[in-house]
Amino acid sequence: AGPFRKPRSESSTMLPSVVPQIRSFVMSSPLVKSNPKLASLVDSPAGPFTIHFWAPTFKWCITIANIADLARPVEKVSTPQQIAVTATGIIWSRYSFVITPVNYTLFSVNVFMAGSGIAQLKRKFDSGQW
Repeated sequence: AGPFRKPRSESSTMLPSVVPQIRSFVMSSPLVKSNPKLASLVDSPAGPFTIHFWAPTFKWCITIANIADLARPVEKVSTPQQIAVTATGIIWSRYSFVITPVNYTLFSVNVFMAGSGIAQLKRKFDSGQW
């Protein structure tokens, strides 16, 4: 320990993680206790108390925005962006089956992401505006 570093016992304490406490509260609720399928979903390794659930959930925002962009004029659609969206969707669709736990939510969002990117690229190709 250097002259400016406090010993561990004097340093500020870290707050305990709130996620395990919330998870415990939810798992002990009567609704979850009485429904085995819901309990299995909540307690899953890719369930709502893990990043494996929330990352794909928020990725849907990008996918939905890209699907909404199908209504935009084709001249305003960026070819490099759609190539990136398509590649991301394809790569992460594969990766969702390689990681542990296998993440079907990640797979589904990336299939739609790749599909929306392919649809946008087809629009650009059909219009001749590469």
